[in-house]
Amino acid sequence: MTRVLLALAIAFTAAQKMKIDYPEAKKTDQADDYHGTSVPDPYRWLEDDNSEETLAWVKAQNAVTFRYLEDLAQREPLRARLTELWNYPRYGTPFGKGGRYFFFKNDGLQNQSVLYKQASLDSPPEILLDPNQLSEKGTAALSTLALSEDGERLVYGIATAGSDWQEFRVRDVASGDDRPDHLRFIKFSGASWTHDGSGFFYSRFPEPQGDEAQGGVNLNQKVYYHRMGMVQSEDRLVYERPDEPEWGFDTEVSDDGAYAVIHVTHGTDERNRVYYQNIASGSSTTSTPPTSSSEMTVLSSISAPTWTPLAIG
Repeated sequence: MTRVLLALAIAFTAAQKMKIDYPEAKKTDQADDYHGTSVPDPYRWLEDDNSEETLAWVKAQNAVTFRYLEDLAQREPLRARLTELWNYPRYGTPFGKGGRYFFFKNDGLQNQSVLYKQASLDSPPEILLDPNQLSEKGTAALSTLALSEDGERLVYGIATAGSDWQEFRVRDVASGDDRPDHLRFIKFSGASWTHDGSGFFYSRFPEPQGDEAQGGVNLNQKVYYHRMGMVQSEDRLVYERPDEPEWGFDTEVSDDGAYAVIHVTHGTDERNRVYYQNIASGSSTTSTPPTSSSEMTVLSSISAPTWTPLAIG
């Protein structure tokens, strides 16, 4: 660590001697009126990250940055030392599902850890999913992971180029092959399997149109159930709230497999709502809270700073 700090100190001293000429960022007369107060926003044009003007400005900024970095004599020694420090095998906490065992491992310098499977504790590990192979340019990241109760199928989410948008695919654990199931327009959602392995719950938004895919406001998230082998357009709509377009939903199947528990959030509000539905009833699409005649016990912080169990139903 002392060597790294020394290298940084030398690099900082060298940087102080450099003269940097930054690209000029033009200022416009853009201003917005908020209740009679004019608020200037001269760099609004930079918010359009796909415009030719913005791309040219970013390119010029990058040229300044990399010219500065390339002139640092300690850059390569520092890179070599950090690479040395980071280059060691790392393992995630193993977990079991359906009699199989799974764990993540990084050989040292891999961008993303690889998911391995084992048929038993004594069996040799096999690669189940290598996120580093999801795209040639390395811009696809593993975002979601959900194994079926019997450990036979894996739902995994892919996010591309740092986007919050995800696409879900399903992989057969035994063969390592992907099934035809392919789900899109997913954001801020996990996946939760019904215990019979026939499908899973997830949340998605309406298909974005035009520029909405990049910077539009996401409204009207809905809960769906995807049955294996079906196309996404045939997924069953489980719950929606058109009267509350800003609400978000995350569904989890209860430990006994009997209920779909829907967690409702609203932005960063710490308060939340919880609805639940009897899976066996196969209730049709509804805009009213799905409930059941049975009771469910939950933990609540209402008038209880250290939490207390409550029965709802």
